[in-house]
This record gives sequence, structure tokens and C-alpha cells, in this order.
Amino acid sequence: MSEVQGDGKKDGFALAKDSGTAGAVALVVDGAERDLAHVPGAGETIGFVTVDTDAGRYIVRHSTAHVLAQAVLRLFPGTKYSIGPPIVNGFYYDFDVDRPFTPEDLESIEAEMTKIVKENQRFERREISRQEGLELFADQPYKLEIIKGVDLGDEDAEKSDAAAVGGEVLSIYSNRGADAAEPAFVDLCRGPHLPSTSRIKAFKLLRTAGAYWRGDETKPMLQRIYGTAWESKQALEDHLHRLEEAEKRDHRKLGRDLELFTWDEQVGPAIALWLPKGAHVRQQLEDLIREMVLERGYQPVYTPHIGKSTLWETSGHLGFYKENMFPGMELEGAEYYLKPMNCPFHILIFKNKTRSYRDLPIRLAELGTVYRYERSGVLHGLLRGRGFTQDDSHIFCRPDQVVNEMVACVEFFRDLYATVGLGPDEVHFSTRPEKSVGTDDQWKLAEEAIVKAMENSGLEYKVAEGEGTFYGPKIDIHVRDAIGRLWQVATIQVDFQEPQRFEMEYVDEHGARVQPVMIHRALYGSIERFMGVITEHFAGAFPTWLAPVQVAMIPIADRHVGYADTVAGRLRKRGVRVDVDASDNTMGAKIRHHQMQKVPYMLVVGDNEESSETLSVRTRSGEEKRGVHVDLFEEDLVAEIVDRRV
Repeated sequence: MSEVQGDGKKDGFALAKDSGTAGAVALVVDGAERDLAHVPGAGETIGFVTVDTDAGRYIVRHSTAHVLAQAVLRLFPGTKYSIGPPIVNGFYYDFDVDRPFTPEDLESIEAEMTKIVKENQRFERREISRQEGLELFADQPYKLEIIKGVDLGDEDAEKSDAAAVGGEVLSIYSNRGADAAEPAFVDLCRGPHLPSTSRIKAFKLLRTAGAYWRGDETKPMLQRIYGTAWESKQALEDHLHRLEEAEKRDHRKLGRDLELFTWDEQVGPAIALWLPKGAHVRQQLEDLIREMVLERGYQPVYTPHIGKSTLWETSGHLGFYKENMFPGMELEGAEYYLKPMNCPFHILIFKNKTRSYRDLPIRLAELGTVYRYERSGVLHGLLRGRGFTQDDSHIFCRPDQVVNEMVACVEFFRDLYATVGLGPDEVHFSTRPEKSVGTDDQWKLAEEAIVKAMENSGLEYKVAEGEGTFYGPKIDIHVRDAIGRLWQVATIQVDFQEPQRFEMEYVDEHGARVQPVMIHRALYGSIERFMGVITEHFAGAFPTWLAPVQVAMIPIADRHVGYADTVAGRLRKRGVRVDVDASDNTMGAKIRHHQMQKVPYMLVVGDNEESSETLSVRTRSGEEKRGVHVDLFEEDLVAEIVDRRV
């Protein structure tokens, strides 16, 4: 991003032209984004946001969301509108209307948006008082609630894009069509926005959905319209193609089609039932992490699913995390809670006996199932659930061991994810949030340790200000899948707070009692989420070592079933997962079925194969090789599985 100096006279348009910056959509004035119409002061450092960057696309999508709301108000007079933020790769806007929107409505709204874009309406920013805002939006209850929420110090309102710019001042944006009789569209907004609607080059409305106001089930159900906007028609077409691919790869659909997992209303939302085929895949993932933690000196533990309220009070969860916990239950005069995290139990295991500095680091590992009350609006299959199992480990170490243990966690991640050919592709360093515990010195030490560990590991990272947990900073590792999407998976956290809250200690070399440092580490994140990610990444065609069925035996006729069973028996003794298809379907139908089930190998056997102890080997990609001796196929297959080839 090129930088220039403001002179107190030229606006952003002129400064962008002078600097030769093509595609500028906003200014960055001393670190703050402003509209191009803004005139920077003399000596202020000026940068530019261009349309082909993430920040530029954010502005494009934000402006398109306003155009969406304007089009809805034109077509559906009397609509109450709430908020319309940009989101990853798109935007949405929520409306209170008499009936749900239909696909035909979306077509009409999109056509109206195209008209507004062609009208080249200017986005104009103005600052008004709160009282003026209350009068301006008198017929818009959701805007009034936001304004009043800011007045009352409402945290959600303060953080919303429609928040006040400070003090008693609100920021609003308006744009007006050529018809003077038509009122301008006005919205509460920080901005910045595009100079005019004509700068919106490519957009598409995607779908509608119900959404509770402010995500609260006790509040009105609004109608949400999702859309996407890009800097060019080609970028839009590329994104729509990715969406088509993503729909084909949706783990919920593949889970049903491939019989991996399911959900049932009698269990509750977002708590999965694992079917036998999915359980096979899950067992491979669990066996892998168990094998790898033992190689790295971790000790296995098991912990209960519930704990008394006193445990969660000590840990701080009831004070800082209660809204994400399931309600407590009264039993024999005590209150119990389902565990949202495993860490307090691991702390109690550490405290089970006196520890010496010579014992450290102590690495405890558990595949621990936790329960969190996620809002229904954010639930999404295995990717965001209310019950899930974490590959949860906690490392208790001396302060001088923290950096090395963090580095070891990063290397562990690399080795683990190499088995599926993923990441790391993006690393976020999340710093202290507003709602946290601990002293400034403790947080400084923890954050410095993380930075040093990332540098020693050769990790490039982005800083996520204020996104840490209440008890410590963390590293979040993202991976990029086969169609380019980023997924947040692993988390590594440094924690000085929980050891202090639980009065943990070890005896140092001088006989003094010293507080250890605690590292939280989940590399899959959760088994469920990781399973969802790799199901979509591989589109259900798992590597052979993970595939629920690795080989399908296909006898040509009934008389060949015995030979198929014999081969299957040999392979099963080597740990291979084999199905023998003895159905009365034709051979072609059998092959198509197993290809659809994404089985890596189909072994067709008939008279020739039986007499020569060979196989006709077909892969799910359609390749075929005849006359392969059973011994050779068996050894090659077992090597592929044992090596966990991708």
C-alpha cells in the first residue's frame, strides 16, 4: 500500500490520482479507514484501500448490503430493516417483513439492485446527534434499539457496525435515486463506503433464511437475505463455481449419502450419531492421535463428563463462560454442570500428588467429550455442534520450558496434518480480550512466549487483537482445503491464570513451591470438526488408510463368492476393511455402487482370477489392471495403509 502525505486541501480522489493508485475505494488516514471524499489534514499519513484486497472487498460488500436494503424497501414498503454486515465472501441483511421471501422475490430484488447500481447514487456520510437519530429512525424499531443500546452501554451495540462514532454522535450514510420524490435510503453505519453505487461491479443474491434478532430465540424471527459481491464479474463467477463445489462437498450431504453420521431430533440439535462407516474413519483418527501422543511423551487420562459448580467457579467458567454452558442440575444439595472443557479435570490430576521440577514437563492427553450451548443460529453439522470430542492435552511446565513446548506443539501439528496433506496455511495470534483475568505482566509473558515460539517454528502469523480466551493468549492454526477455503482447526494456548486459580505448584531445585505454566493444546480442534473438514476436503473420497471400506470384492457370479470370501479373509487378517458384494445385482451395477460409495479399490473376480489366484483391480477413479496376483496386491495395499499415504 503506497503512502502519501495529506495537505489539508485534496480529497481522497485527488490523492489517489496523484499517487497513481488504481482501484482505490477508501483512504487509510493514520491507520483509520475513511471515505475517498474525506480531505486529510496537512501532514497526515495517507494510504489507500484498493478493490482487489480483502479490505477493499469488505467495503464493496458493505456498500452492496446497503443497496440490498434500499431495493427491499422500494419493493416492500413498510419493511423494518435491522443490520446488514459484510461477512466472509459476502454479506447479508435482516428484515422484518409480513412473509418469508421467495426465490421469485430474490430475482425481483436483484433486478432492483441492478437499477440502483446503474443510477450511480452517491454514498454520503453525515454525523448526527443521538436525538436526531431517534427522530430519523422513529419508524424503525431495530435501529432505535441499536441507538438506545449505545446510549445504555450495550456491548453488542457498541461493537456493531452501526455503533456511534463516539460521545453523543452517530454516523449515518444515505444514498438517493434520481426521483426527487423518493426518500433517500439512510442507515446507521461507521463506513467507509464506495463513492457511489456504480462502483459495485458484480454481485449475486444467494438465498434466504430465518434469523432471530440479535441471535436470541426470545426475540423476533427476521428474514435474512444472503448475497455476495466481488470486484469483477470474473471474480464473482469464480466464487460461484467454488460455491457449487462446496455444495457438492457439504459434509452433511456426504455424511448421509456415504452413511457416515446422522442427527436425530430425539437426541437434540448438533449432537451427531456416528454410523458404522463413519465410526471406522473416526477410529483411525483417534488411533493416530493416540499413537502420536505416546511417541511424544504424553500420558493418557480419562475424566468425567460432569463436575460440581465449585469446580467451575474456581476455573472461572461460571464467571466468564456460563452463557456457553448447559444449565446446571441439582443433585443431593449440590449443583452439577456438564463440562464445556476438560482443563479443570487435568489440573486436578496434576494436583493429585506433589510434583518436583524434575517431573516437568507433564503432558496429559485425553479424547474428552465436552458440551457447549451454542446458539441454534450458528449450529452447522459437525463443524459447529453442542457435543464434541477434543483431542485435548494440557502441558504443565516450568517457565523456561514454555517456548520449547510450544514449538513441539507446532511440530506435532505439522506431523499430524501431513497424514491428510493439509496446512498450516494461516496462523492467527490472538491477544488479550477485554473480558479476561490476570495481571498485565502475566499476559505480557504469555504473549511474548507465543511470539518467540512462532518465530522459532518459522510460522508467519497475523495478529487477532482481543481474540484470546479469558485466561490466556493463543495460536489458532488454519488449513486450506482442496477448493481454497480456510478452516480454523488447531488451537495452542498459554495459561498463567488457571494454575493460579487452582493454586497449582511444584517444588523447584531450591525447595521452594512454584506455580507451573499451563499450555492448552487441541490439534484436531475436535474430532467432529476435523471430520467435517476432511470430508469436504476429500469430497468423501478419503485416502485408503482412512476410507471406511477400503476394498470391495465383486464376484462375477455366485460360484465366485467363495473365492471372494477367501481373498477377503486374507486381507482382513492384515487389518484391511473389506466388503464382499454377494448381491444379485449385475457386475456393472455393483461397480457403479461402490464407485459412488468412493471405495478406493474394487476387486472383480471370476473364473480366470480364481484359477490363477489373481485379481482384476479397479480404482474408484476408473483405472483398471487385470491379472494382479493376490500376494502382490495384498503387500502393496498394506504398505499404502501402514504408510498412511494421501
